[in-house]
Amino acid sequence: MKTRYLILVPLIILALFLIPLVFLRNEVVKSPTPPAPPSIPSYTPAPPSPDGIGKIFMGREISQVMGHPGIGWLERGDREKEEAPSKAIALLDLAPDTVIADIGAGSGYYTFRIAPLVPEGQVIAIDIQPEMLRYLRDESAKLGLPNIAPHLGAIDDLKLPANTLDAALMVDAYHEFSHPAEMLQSLHKALKPGAKIYLLEYRAEDPEVPIKPLHKMTAAQAIKEYQALGFTFVENKPGLPWQHLLIFQKL
Repeated sequence: MKTRYLILVPLIILALFLIPLVFLRNEVVKSPTPPAPPSIPSYTPAPPSPDGIGKIFMGREISQVMGHPGIGWLERGDREKEEAPSKAIALLDLAPDTVIADIGAGSGYYTFRIAPLVPEGQVIAIDIQPEMLRYLRDESAKLGLPNIAPHLGAIDDLKLPANTLDAALMVDAYHEFSHPAEMLQSLHKALKPGAKIYLLEYRAEDPEVPIKPLHKMTAAQAIKEYQALGFTFVENKPGLPWQHLLIFQKL
């Protein structure tokens, strides 16, 4: 009898070892697998066009950047007649406490006109050119607009904390981003849930818009790129002479 019990001891020990493994396996099976992060579209090299950089993103060649010597064109006197920026700004319908980033702010044409509309908020004027930011800083002081914050970004990163923006504006700048996928990832991180992106781009669908081809975008192309990076398309506001006003949202 004693020998029979001794034979059972190893079996009991083995069972005690296997039972937790069975429960652990069942737990692993029950635990949902976390979704894989969306794959980032890749870039393709190509011979550069006269106004391009030879880098293709989702079928679109990225254009060259307008540098700080172009401030005069940005501040031209007939810009209101040609583009109706006052109408575009009204269409943003910003609350007084909005914290909005003007990405690729350049000379601050939109920054200076939005700042008075958000007296309890802030306009973070982002550019990668220190010369543009110096101009912005000097003009902000002259105009007495303390809620403008010039901010130096990078070609692939806004350099902003997470969940700090209520909105973001890009005026004829996105098509020049040399790293659009990384910039949209950075923007997604910086926006609060529910925040909106207002994208102004010259309409490539319209041959009457007198802008170089690579400095224009179709609505379909912009929507394709933004949706690929996790944004939801909301609407295309009509009525501007030369531009789309495309609205996207971070859900």
